[in-house]
Amino acid sequence: METTRHFTATVYLVNDDATALHEHDRLGIRVPPGGHVDRDELPHEAALREVREETGLEADLVADVAPIEGPNGRGIPEPAHLMLYDINVDADGRIGHQHVDHLYYAHVTTRGIDPNGDDEIAADGWEWYTAEELCSGSFDADVVELGCEAIETVMATR
Repeated sequence: METTRHFTATVYLVNDDATALHEHDRLGIRVPPGGHVDRDELPHEAALREVREETGLEADLVADVAPIEGPNGRGIPEPAHLMLYDINVDADGRIGHQHVDHLYYAHVTTRGIDPNGDDEIAADGWEWYTAEELCSGSFDADVVELGCEAIETVMATR
């Protein structure tokens, strides 16, 4: 079996010491906004588009940009992390589908979620969680670690 890999972008949004998560319909876990990188789209562009579609919020990425420029090159916002997620694994442990996830952190000025994409989770499906709530809740370990790191990172820039 050949493994299919898709590039994705995820954003942990932060407002007033909390990050926004929703329950993923198919996976049954709480996750931040994110999705596939479209053809001819850069990962940070996909991240911001997914935030707008899923939450209606305008996000300000907290990301370094390499200061190196050349005649045909320049830096773009760097993800906080690159993650590899196994999406489809068969009974024999063979991986059929993976996501190469560009994970960003971002600040938003409001918690007023108003999705504006097609087939998005309704506003009441989103909740904001503090680091303490993440640590004491029943979230996947990566969501706790990344959510807490996002809150700390973004709040240090404010």
